Amino acid sequence: MLVKLSGGTVYDPKHGIDGEVRDLYFRDGRMIAPPAESPDREYDVRGKVVMAGGIDIHTHIGGGKVNLSRTLLPEDHRDHPELSEEGRRSGSGHVTPSTFLTGYRYSEMGYTTCFEPALLPSNARHAHMELGDTPMVDKGGYALLGNDDFLLGMLANGEDQARINDYVAWTLNAARCVAIKVVNPGGINAFKFNGRKLDVDEQGPHYGVTPRNILARLTRALHDLGVPHPLHVHSSNLGVPGNVASTLDTIRAAEGLPIHLTHVQFHSYGTEGSRGFSSAAAEIAEAVNDNPNVSVDVGQIMFGQTVTASGDFMRQHAQHSHAHPNKWVGMDIECDAGCGVVPFQYRDENFVNALQWAIGLEIFLQVADPWRVFLTTDHPNGGPFTSYPHLIKLLMDRSFRNDNLEQLHSDVADHSNLKAMTREYSLYEVAILTRAGPAQILGLSDRGHLGEGAAADIAVYDHKSDPEEMFARPSLVFKDGEPVIEDGRLVQVRWGGTHAVEPEYDAGIENRLSDYFERYHTVRLENFKIGADELAGPQRPGILPVATARGRQE
Repeated sequence: MLVKLSGGTVYDPKHGIDGEVRDLYFRDGRMIAPPAESPDREYDVRGKVVMAGGIDIHTHIGGGKVNLSRTLLPEDHRDHPELSEEGRRSGSGHVTPSTFLTGYRYSEMGYTTCFEPALLPSNARHAHMELGDTPMVDKGGYALLGNDDFLLGMLANGEDQARINDYVAWTLNAARCVAIKVVNPGGINAFKFNGRKLDVDEQGPHYGVTPRNILARLTRALHDLGVPHPLHVHSSNLGVPGNVASTLDTIRAAEGLPIHLTHVQFHSYGTEGSRGFSSAAAEIAEAVNDNPNVSVDVGQIMFGQTVTASGDFMRQHAQHSHAHPNKWVGMDIECDAGCGVVPFQYRDENFVNALQWAIGLEIFLQVADPWRVFLTTDHPNGGPFTSYPHLIKLLMDRSFRNDNLEQLHSDVADHSNLKAMTREYSLYEVAILTRAGPAQILGLSDRGHLGEGAAADIAVYDHKSDPEEMFARPSLVFKDGEPVIEDGRLVQVRWGGTHAVEPEYDAGIENRLSDYFERYHTVRLENFKIGADELAGPQRPGILPVATARGRQE
């Protein structure tokens, strides 16, 4: 079917289109050039804002820690039920909604793609099944490495980079992932040997490997393999006052190769002032501005109840005394990694929480290049993803931002430069933060834009003076060219695919891995690997290949 969107105000940063009134056409799920024939269906979107579908680069929506969070907080589901409606299943939950509600709520904000950023290879099959049960959006996962015994053993033995590359490529293929993430490099392994912290240049207690070595070898591997997304790094010492030093050391450890620092707000703390806790947002932003190989997502905190769920078992153990309500849980999988789940309530009258809120916004406003900073709350760790429209308003409206600042703990304004910052994000920049930028850094050539050949993932918003109201409920959303939201209501359920890379590797690595699995794992190597057919199904498109760029080796 040929469809035309007539007269919308288009924001498409990949093609430099900044609020131009245009007609858009798509057929069979793909954007096309203006055709000669008349459309089969036409939508009048004059006066409305048209963008590509939103892409969330970092949101915990599937896998063991998410299910643990749901189990740990039954009250969240008891208090937030949603009944089934025609064409829509029931569900529950606010901070960790059930799978169907997760898909519905993303679609109702105009998002069409989401990435689970901490997928433990040992648990990949479960995580993919859960992501496969999340409708309305395409998905993808980042495989966790950097605390697993196999890699740390290779590093301790000084194995050459080519073998490291083979293992990284094998992992991406076996777990069907699009990127590699490292959480507290080496720190979770150190925790197993009673380590309670591990700085970037500190040797782990068992393997004697430093986080710097882990970061350098993994960034090099992804560069050599041509994986588009850089190493996705949850740095050392999350949440610790003074951790800005670790974060800057992490940037240096990449040795100029691409690196992505995730939820960087939690890693931007100084120790100045009588409370020993201060903002280091300016130093982090300056480092990002000075190093074009560095990108960040912010992990903005939003006030209210949430739950923190992280593979950083070391830091979750350290923070569990702050749990609200007072309960927490930790889990180990195959002794390779695990997670900690700690409920938490961010309070605006609390100095630390209020300053965290300000630090996140300071980073957004001080990183000059919007293509290298991405809008996230590290859902659910900083707050639920449904708070994105409110966050966008904070970025676009200075007076609203300062009004909120005045409501916080009285000392925060004296410890933050936020009030003096005049920057207000434009709609064009919001389109970069939430669409074009994530697509570019993930190598999604046919997502995040509205050019010819792109997937017809489109969000149409009523133009309103209040950005929060505008982005909370688009009037139209198309997924692969099919209308899924009309007048703000879900009208059709669609099933997305799974973005994944398939870098080449020397199959000889499997001989070593097979022996390792026989000795240490509860499953054999052949059962560990996920088949492409496992991710496909009726009306489910399966794997959406993301191209790699071999030949980057220097």
